[in-house]
Amino acid sequence: MKIHIVGGGAIGLLHAGLLAQTGQEVTVWTRTDKQAERLREEGIRLETLDGDARDIPVNSYSLASLQACTKGQAGDGAEQSPAWILLTVKQSHIDEPLLNQLQLLSSGKTAILCLQNGIGHMDKLAAALPRALLYAGVTSVGARRLDDARHVRHTGDGPLWFGAYAEDKKDDNLQILLLNILKSAGFHAGLSNEMKDMIYQKLLINAVINPLTAIYDTTNGELPQHPSRLKLMRALFEETSAILTADGMKSSDNGWQLVMRVCEATAVNVSSMLSDVRAGRQTEIDWINGGVSGLARRLGIASPFNDAVTTLVKQLR
Repeated sequence: MKIHIVGGGAIGLLHAGLLAQTGQEVTVWTRTDKQAERLREEGIRLETLDGDARDIPVNSYSLASLQACTKGQAGDGAEQSPAWILLTVKQSHIDEPLLNQLQLLSSGKTAILCLQNGIGHMDKLAAALPRALLYAGVTSVGARRLDDARHVRHTGDGPLWFGAYAEDKKDDNLQILLLNILKSAGFHAGLSNEMKDMIYQKLLINAVINPLTAIYDTTNGELPQHPSRLKLMRALFEETSAILTADGMKSSDNGWQLVMRVCEATAVNVSSMLSDVRAGRQTEIDWINGGVSGLARRLGIASPFNDAVTTLVKQLR
């Protein structure tokens, strides 16, 4: 089965490398010709959790060349082969050009697994790709790209859950096939019928940890070590939890403990939002805390803490 990885960042390269080394037919679609060329010539340099490093061959093309690539494949029937697209780009990259490129890449037998943080992307994708088999995914797998092209380090393990965005648009055989492939590649993967709740649970964690690590320029583990930071974490947690619960998230007695456990388990990690701020890149604040604020407005609930951190993080760029 063909597997297309859209996005050559840390998560995209990690998934591509782990899947390709099991013998899957993997193609990585990147933003630049330069990265695609290096991946074709040198493969993915994958550092595993046990410290081993290996070069894994993959196909790779830039998204800008997608139209020519798909035209070149049209004569051999490749576009009709069952395939999965793993969308691993950040929310800020899901724009009109990318949506058009996804239309070119997908066919009637293609399913798309979306691995974005935050909320709002599934509605956008569903509107732009009305015939697509869309699957929402939540993963806590950790990865770090070590150069600008091909070198990725697997930094943390964790579950990967996915499920159909719309019950009337799914393919049972395709989803079981992907599930088995992910497991064979070493992912702790599972199917779920409660993806909205899982997305909200992860959003709650990200909405507390990511903006505050960016604002305070600190690692995940250092964040709760100062009393004032811990107090702000708790206030942001309580506000976000109330908003998400009002929109259907299942209430939990151990939500705060889970946030603290994530800080402890990823103590040395630099959050993706802090990494983006340090590099001068656009962050995902609009789709994490900004998404929570937008949801609060629709529900008629105040969200002063989410509003404030959204504004502050935007000022850091």
